[in-house]
Amino acid sequence: MTRDASIVELADWLQTAPGRYLLAWEQQRLDVAVADRFGFHALQLGLPELDALRANRMPQRWLAQDGQEQQPAARVVLRCDFDALPFASNSLDLIVLPHALELSRDPHQTLREVERVLRPEGRLVINGFNPVSLWGLRQNCGRLLGARRRLFMPRAGEYIGYWRLRDWLRLLSFEVEAAEFGGYAPPLRSEKWLDRWSWIERIGKRWWPVLGAVYFVVAVKRVHGMRLVGLAKRSARARQAAPAVVTQNTHKHSQKHQ
Repeated sequence: MTRDASIVELADWLQTAPGRYLLAWEQQRLDVAVADRFGFHALQLGLPELDALRANRMPQRWLAQDGQEQQPAARVVLRCDFDALPFASNSLDLIVLPHALELSRDPHQTLREVERVLRPEGRLVINGFNPVSLWGLRQNCGRLLGARRRLFMPRAGEYIGYWRLRDWLRLLSFEVEAAEFGGYAPPLRSEKWLDRWSWIERIGKRWWPVLGAVYFVVAVKRVHGMRLVGLAKRSARARQAAPAVVTQNTHKHSQKHQ
C-alpha cells in the first residue's frame, strides 16, 4: 500500500464508530493542551479530520499536509514533506503531530525536522495508536491470521509504542511534560456497544493506565547548553567580584592598625 493510500485509509477509518470514539477523546485532550500555549507560530502536521489547533490563540496557525489529504475549510494549508519543513530553525512555538509519525516515510527524520524548527522551550504534542492495548492485540491477531477483513484498525503504518517514542524524544533533547492514555473500551465496531462501555474509561485510567488504545504526549524542547552558558557567565562574574571585596576589607583592616 502506498503512503497516499494509507492516509486515505486512516481518514476513512476515522469515520467508523471506533474511529469517532477515539477522535472525540483526542480532540478533547488537544483542546485542553493547546489552549494556554502562548507564542506566535503553531503548526499541525497532517490529519485535517482533527482540528488540533482550534483552541489555540497564536496569530499564525498552519496545517501541513503531505499526500492526497482532503482540503479543509478556513485553515491555512501548506503542502510539504514532513521530513523537510519549510520553516527556519528555532522558529515555531508549538507543533502537533496527530498520528503523523505512524504514516511518515521516515518517522526518525520527521522528529529530527520537528526538533530543528521548534524553538527552545517550545511544545510538541503527539497522538499515536498504542500497540500494547486490547485494540492493538486485536489488530495483531488479524495480521497473524492473514485476513484483511479481520483487521480492526488501519492496516498501514507503523504503530510506535509509547516507551519507544519516549526514547526517541530523549535522544533529541525533548523532555516529556505530560502523558495520558485513552480508549479503554473493548475493540468493538458498534457505536451502541462502545457507548455502553464508556464507563470503563475512568477505571482504565486508574488501574491499567498504559493500556489505552491511544496515547497523548506533550514534550518540551530543552537546550541544556544554553542554560549552562548562562550559569557559567553568572558564576564567572561572581568569582571576579569576590576577590575585590576581600582586598578592600584587608586594606581597611591594615589602615586601622596603622
